[in-house]
Amino acid sequence: MNKDSIKKVVLAYSGGLDTSIIIPWLKENYNDPEIIAVSGNVGQADELEGLEEKALATGASKLIVCDLVDEMVDEIIIPSLKMNAKYETYLLGTAFARPVIGKKLAEIALAEGADAIVHGATGKGNDQVRFELAIKRFAPDMKIIAPWREWNIKSRDEEIDYAEAHNIPLKFTRETSYSKDKNLWHLSHEGLDLEDPSNEPDLDKPGFLEMGVSPYAAPDEPTYVTIDFEAGAPVAVNGEKMKASKIIEKLNEVGGANGIGIIDIVENRLVGMKDRGVYETPGGTILYFAHQQLEMITVDRDTLHVKQKLAVDYADLIYNGKWYSPLQEALTAFANESNKFVTGSVKLKLYKGNIIPAGMTSPYSLYSENLVTFGESDYDQKQAEGFINLWGLPLKVQALREQGKL
Repeated sequence: MNKDSIKKVVLAYSGGLDTSIIIPWLKENYNDPEIIAVSGNVGQADELEGLEEKALATGASKLIVCDLVDEMVDEIIIPSLKMNAKYETYLLGTAFARPVIGKKLAEIALAEGADAIVHGATGKGNDQVRFELAIKRFAPDMKIIAPWREWNIKSRDEEIDYAEAHNIPLKFTRETSYSKDKNLWHLSHEGLDLEDPSNEPDLDKPGFLEMGVSPYAAPDEPTYVTIDFEAGAPVAVNGEKMKASKIIEKLNEVGGANGIGIIDIVENRLVGMKDRGVYETPGGTILYFAHQQLEMITVDRDTLHVKQKLAVDYADLIYNGKWYSPLQEALTAFANESNKFVTGSVKLKLYKGNIIPAGMTSPYSLYSENLVTFGESDYDQKQAEGFINLWGLPLKVQALREQGKL
């Protein structure tokens, strides 16, 4: 398909620097196609304000905003929470949102009769893979245009130059133009001074953190929070029942106010390079911690240990853009089955970036104080001798062989 044959495209539109300049660039380089801007609402809140006006002003024919919050939370985040899936130490914030956005782009492109789907992900990052694998799953014959793999723009500075030349308004200056991605679960910061791992991030710099305060600025008194789970999924905060997305929203407020969930990491990107970023995940960090606490008393040892191994594969799968795959479905089934008894309440103390356990209960607890107590119990300690003899028999036989006694 040549450029002149592309009459209508669907653009993944956030209103950020990349997608803002893509609209005039497409007009100039693809024979003035109709551009339908699509924004997935994944909980980025105020970033959606003024988006339609900006999209139309820069050349889009219309803006379609799709509410994808609950789909992202219920279908991707909750299963990942049940599996305790982390990529290295990253709680997968950007990766959680991309599959549902890619799927919706494919659905809209097919419904609108578009000739191509356009996204603003760079050729260096992971998002290009995540978007395009989702698109291939739901619109396998659709052409994909990724301007960062075509245009001559080499940097964010040159992007800003292009935006200024085309009178595109920006919400930041060159000095504050971090590459950011925000959704209900997290906010990422990359670029500028963070590109040098020797630089300490200035967490208290005005405008840097957006989901809360730094641990240094957190209150001097701890905050207690109680989270209720049913079969591994959160159902209530401090006794108030609400849907999962609202729980994350509530815990973002509480966690953010106490400096929870800020990490500074260098991660291994799918494309092979290492990348440094600062991530804010206040509510998600609290939920992961609470869920793991409850699993300690409700999941048997063998299942828990296998799940810890599979969590790495599950996180890799999400990070690498393969959410819509048979392997995901199989691993999600395991996550659900292994969490069927993860029901109960977890109380936590939040203090200056720290999460401190403050007690937990479950009707399905495997913890027996009678068995483990240092006081009198029903456990017959004499039985341990036979267990150790059988458990250590292979080692004893090996030693006997070495001594020539077999």
